[in-house]
Formats: sequence, structure tokens, C-alpha cells
Amino acid sequence: MELQGKKIILCVTGSIAAYKAASLLRGLIKMGAEVQVVMSEYAREFITPLTLSTLSGRPVLSEFFTRSDGQWNSHVDLGLWADLLIVAPATAATMGKMAHGICDNLLVTTYLSAKCPVMIAPAMDLDMFLHPSTQRNIELLKADGNIILDPATGELASGLVGKGRMEEPDVILEKIVDFFAEKKNC
Repeated sequence: MELQGKKIILCVTGSIAAYKAASLLRGLIKMGAEVQVVMSEYAREFITPLTLSTLSGRPVLSEFFTRSDGQWNSHVDLGLWADLLIVAPATAATMGKMAHGICDNLLVTTYLSAKCPVMIAPAMDLDMFLHPSTQRNIELLKADGNIILDPATGELASGLVGKGRMEEPDVILEKIVDFFAEKKNC
């Protein structure tokens, strides 16, 4: 189990590619990782917290506190807990917030508190991906030390064909395993 004992935060944003997060999560768990899912508000429109909670064996976090009992979901504790934070899928809006420190939700606040490496798997239509503002945000995120997993080229939800598809979960898993293997050999 290549990821045994690794603690990973899987951040899911509001993209049609959010359905791929379930496969990615399942793969991480199968490889031995402990995974805490953090979802943006809009991600819940594409995939349910119940699905991801069932797969992870943990409650999914999306708010700063649980409304029913007031339990605080500490972004600081999450940021200290993790060995890796991965945003998959990462929308243009979330990447813009991350690049500019706009922490108006638990996901971006957790990102800003993370003391671990961060991987980002963009997912959006090709025009959005190629837009100069998105490309600037990607460069800012890279300059801050984040690892950008290049999106795949193919058919997009819009029906267009081009670059912008979130990379497939099995490819992302390979990159995560390779990342930890390289880190271990350093």
C-alpha cells in the first residue's frame, strides 16, 4: 500500500469533474491513505457529501462550523494534520481565490493554512483554461510552490474539444505516489 499512513486533504470544487473525485478518493483509500474531504459550496451541486463521506469513512467538511451543533471545523488543525492537500477538480474561481488569498470559504482557508505540499488539478472549459487571467493565476500558484497537474485534452462538458479536462483519477494517483516516493528518496 503505497500511501500507507499518509494524510491527505482532498478538496473538491464546483465542477462537473467533481464526479471524478469519488474515484480519486477510492483509490487513495485503497492505497492506504487517510483522507479528509473538504468541499466547496458549489461542489455539493455536482456530487453529494454522503458519497464522499461513505468512501472516506469521515464526515465531509464544507463549512467553518456544523450548523446542527456548532462544532468548529478548524482549518488550522486541518493544515497541520495533512501530508498533502490536493484540489481536484480545481475551478478557475477557486484557483483565483487561492492565488490571491481570498479565503471566503473553508476550502480556501484550509489551503492558506496548509503546511504541506499542495497539488492542483484544474478542470474547466478550454476558453476558461486558456484565458489570460487563469494562466496568470496558475503562474502565481506555481510561484507559490504549488504543483499544477496539467489538465488533459479531450471532449469537455460543453461539447467542445480541447485542453481543460481534469486529469483522470488513475493518473493523479500515480503522480501522488511518485511525489511521495521522490520525497522519501530525498
